[in-house]
Amino acid sequence: MKRLLILCSLSALTFLQGQAVFAQESSPQQAVIPRASAVDPTTPNTSDSTVLRTNSMAVLDDKKRLGSDDFVSFRVVEDRDGESQHLRVNDNGELEVPYVGLVPAAGKTCRELAYNIKAALEREYYYHATVILAVDKVSEKSRGKVYVYGAVKSQGPQEIPTDETYTASKAIIRAGGFGDFADKRKIKITRKNGRDLVVDMKDVIERGQTDKDVVLQPDDQIYVPQRLINF
Repeated sequence: MKRLLILCSLSALTFLQGQAVFAQESSPQQAVIPRASAVDPTTPNTSDSTVLRTNSMAVLDDKKRLGSDDFVSFRVVEDRDGESQHLRVNDNGELEVPYVGLVPAAGKTCRELAYNIKAALEREYYYHATVILAVDKVSEKSRGKVYVYGAVKSQGPQEIPTDETYTASKAIIRAGGFGDFADKRKIKITRKNGRDLVVDMKDVIERGQTDKDVVLQPDDQIYVPQRLINF
């Protein structure tokens, strides 16, 4: 009897060991997921700049005016290599353009400057030149000042921001807005060359006719007159 019990115990143990081995062999192994390789932070960004994405001068920026120490990308579509060059507006406000040399750039928009360069290139080097310019980096240097006075809530000089197109409406808003008796229809802008402009700011601000707004230049004087009050 004792021998029979031992044999049964051994058989049961062998059966259980066999089941364990079967379960181990038949269960799927855990997949080893390889760790994703780290992205090299020094890998250059392959997204194209505006200069590489367009072949049309009509879409170039015609609002923001360039200043000293701004950096621009420059390309002539008809060039075989098609690569853009990165140029800097020097401290004298000039841009050194290949083949052309120094070109006055400060105070001009990319579109204005591109057409100036186009004309210079076509005089000697190209039968037809499509010049593409776009701002790469805006200088942190001051663009100069404008002066707002008259019927506004805070008269005085204002720094021209380096990162936006600064217009007469923005200068008036920055001056706290119009005074109680301001004549919004006859805003006078006097340039340092003596030229005067008159802007109907009621159309610009209240009616959204932003095309009538004026992009300011250094040393512009914005005068807001008072309207005549009849009692």
